[in-house]
Amino acid sequence: MSKGILTRLRLSSLRLRLVVVFALVALTAAVSASGIAYWLNREAVLTRTQDGALNDFRQEMQNRAATLPLRPTQDDLRRTAEQMATGSANYQVLLLGERAAGKPIVGASDPDDFTLADVPRSLMVAVDTERPVTEGNPYPYHLFWQRTERNGTPYLVGGTRIDGGGPAGYMFKSLAAEKADLNSLAWSLGIATALAVAGSVLLAQVAATTVLRPVHRLGEAAKQLGEGKLDTRLRVTGADELADLTRTFNSAAESLQKKVADMSAREESSRRFVADMSHELRTPLTALTAVTEVLEDEQDSLDPMIAPAVALVVSETRRLNDLVENLMEVTRFDAGTARLVLDEVDIADQITACIDARAWLDAVDLDAERGIVAPLDPRRLDVILANLIGNALKHGGSPVRVSVRTEEDELVIAVRDHGPGIPEEVLPHVFDRFYKASASRPRSEGSGLGLSIAMENALIHGGSITASNSVGEDGAVDGAVFVLRLPLDASGITREVQTRSSQGEVEEA
Repeated sequence: MSKGILTRLRLSSLRLRLVVVFALVALTAAVSASGIAYWLNREAVLTRTQDGALNDFRQEMQNRAATLPLRPTQDDLRRTAEQMATGSANYQVLLLGERAAGKPIVGASDPDDFTLADVPRSLMVAVDTERPVTEGNPYPYHLFWQRTERNGTPYLVGGTRIDGGGPAGYMFKSLAAEKADLNSLAWSLGIATALAVAGSVLLAQVAATTVLRPVHRLGEAAKQLGEGKLDTRLRVTGADELADLTRTFNSAAESLQKKVADMSAREESSRRFVADMSHELRTPLTALTAVTEVLEDEQDSLDPMIAPAVALVVSETRRLNDLVENLMEVTRFDAGTARLVLDEVDIADQITACIDARAWLDAVDLDAERGIVAPLDPRRLDVILANLIGNALKHGGSPVRVSVRTEEDELVIAVRDHGPGIPEEVLPHVFDRFYKASASRPRSEGSGLGLSIAMENALIHGGSITASNSVGEDGAVDGAVFVLRLPLDASGITREVQTRSSQGEVEEA
């Protein structure tokens, strides 16, 4: 089944449920009504036909069979049976008498259609049974009847006996006409049921459309709201519950738009404050840096009581300068103004240059093949490597191993130390800004932005950085591992950023 069909089925599931419920309710009501109507009509038709035939048969038995002699001949029985069968009730008659004691004879109106074999044995026993005459039972013999079937045709069989030793009589009436009438009634009720179900389905479609159209509009509006179109509103029509829901949605959307606007304004204000502060700090920091460089050069000739203070000023000035630079870099990422400047970079040479510039050659073990070249931003790659290697040296100690390999279309650089590793509760937060692993040490030598900036620089390349712990053969943690993954060709990302910049979405700082 295609994706489009699956989507339509999923979207119409509520409609389908409404149609099914309407159809089931209509089917249940129609079948119940039809069943009751059929049962009532069936009983009425059969009772009317049955009562008419039995009453006529009883009357004929009293008028004709009762006049027969005590010992009738077979011809007497036959003629009387034929006379009884000529009535309007349209049934066959069979009379059973005795020409002598213990010698029964039978006379039938139509021996080819009705014989003694067609009379149920139980009915014959009931007819021949004489009952005591009492105040509540003035007759020793009663009229009994039974419905039977022959060759698929229903029949009514009735019988009684004349008091005082008279003949027994049985009637045999076909109910084929009544069966045909009831079948016609059943077909009519079935057609009515089908029409009721079809009508209910049409009504369900109309109801579903009426209900689901506003719901669909709400869903589309919510989707647009989720995509950032906060000015999405719906036209309110009517005064029902759906109209109330629409008003609630519009109110929620308006409130959300206002809150997002306020948050954006505050975020923009904070970002501008950080950027302006960073820019304003650069001028005095430049002067301070120049002064500290002079003091550092003259540190050996200073008074031993002053030298530690000078060393602290130099260290803190450099730390403040790094913090300002990091803050400016963060504001560029937040403002969306950071851009890649790609160049063909030999990865091994780039890592070697990064290590050499920071005098880490003796503390870092590099495992990288020569000749791995990729279009990357050298400055941003240097920032990533410096932060990852510096973090490993600071927290894990030397030696730090840096290995380089390629996997399909990716460049993979792993930085591993042999320190105590990263606590499990800290791992999810190592790339968070200003995150401190220990609350008891709010101040540390770093700014808390290094790994965050490294991650941002990896993301702008279309890559990522992951942090984990290395486990030794004995199951103990044997250092932390940071894995940098970058695409071997980031030119597509650069073109995308430049396109957005040309459309006014990105502005160079």
